[in-house]
Amino acid sequence: MFSALSEAELKIVIGAMQSVKLKVGDVVIKEGDDGDNLYVVESGVLKCTKFLKKEDTAPTHLKNYEPGDAFGELALLYNCPRAATIEATKDAELWSLDR
Repeated sequence: MFSALSEAELKIVIGAMQSVKLKVGDVVIKEGDDGDNLYVVESGVLKCTKFLKKEDTAPTHLKNYEPGDAFGELALLYNCPRAATIEATKDAELWSLDR
């Protein structure tokens, strides 16, 4: 995601990021909410779920996010609501970059 940035640009991005610490069960993104942050996983595991149909009574598990993964970029790029819910399944530390 950041591979096209020069070293100077990458330092600016890294300097703008803030640490976010999560405990098991903490929800960092909720499906349908407005999005204003991109997140990079430093440690821990987070699950990504989504209601695929209106009549669904429980969300569908889509994937797990682990160290090195990033999420939340769609809301930043397209100014659209969050497409899924992301919740910590292990204590986690993320790096957040706001709009």
